[in-house]
Amino acid sequence: MFDKMKQLFEMQKSMQELKRQLEETNFDSVSSNGIVKINMNAAQKINSVNINGNLAELDKAVLERSICDAYDRALKHAQEIAASNLKNISGLNLPRT
Repeated sequence: MFDKMKQLFEMQKSMQELKRQLEETNFDSVSSNGIVKINMNAAQKINSVNINGNLAELDKAVLERSICDAYDRALKHAQEIAASNLKNISGLNLPRT
């Protein structure tokens, strides 16, 4: 029983370390048209959003699609980093979405 508790403690410690690593891993994601850049961490927290160009000259629909595109790309990248780090810690091979 002590061995099981020790294993659970070690797993909890590993997961806390993983969370810390994800929070400290920052990256940029840019929309396909280059209008929007999102800086996000691998824990999926957006740090900043930058819009290239003059807002008065940008079409609202184009800007909205650009924000969604940049966010989708950032979210996918964050999930890939998290899955990779989790695999390294646990040896689990989780499917990528």
